Amino acid sequence: MRLLLLADTHIPKRARDLPPQVWQAVDDVDVVIHAGDWVEEPLLDALETRASRLIGVYGNNDGPALRRRLPEVARAELAGIHLAVIHETGASRGRERRCAEQYAGVDVLVFGHSHIPWDTTAQTGLRLLNPGSPTDRRRQPYCTYMSAVAHGGELVHVVLHRI
Repeated sequence: MRLLLLADTHIPKRARDLPPQVWQAVDDVDVVIHAGDWVEEPLLDALETRASRLIGVYGNNDGPALRRRLPEVARAELAGIHLAVIHETGASRGRERRCAEQYAGVDVLVFGHSHIPWDTTAQTGLRLLNPGSPTDRRRQPYCTYMSAVAHGGELVHVVLHRI
């Protein structure tokens, strides 16, 4: 099962649209995961129409309309992987320990908010992934997103893509 991980798109505040390579990735995967900060509804509408499956949450920059349509935390099972998605996880210091306690029984936690790509594993085995932002690099050298493959209860081939 092919996955696309996005967060912090901030459309139309930081960009008018997703970059073409991200739209191509949407077409090529089985599941699109968006960890919040959409900003306005048209991107959600477009992804719901175009993606085979969409799992998303709202972020701190998402207003009442998006909050009515999206949960704060989303959970799903994908190819035997227990996945959770949230926008914010708090400070980077102690993140693995804190999230492992809060998300016991989860294999992979996708989050956003910082625009900083992140890929670590807690002592419990919880994998934490932040794809960065495909539209607003902030202090990062590149805009980014991630892709991965879920297969047989494992997450493999996690790739950070630069734009």
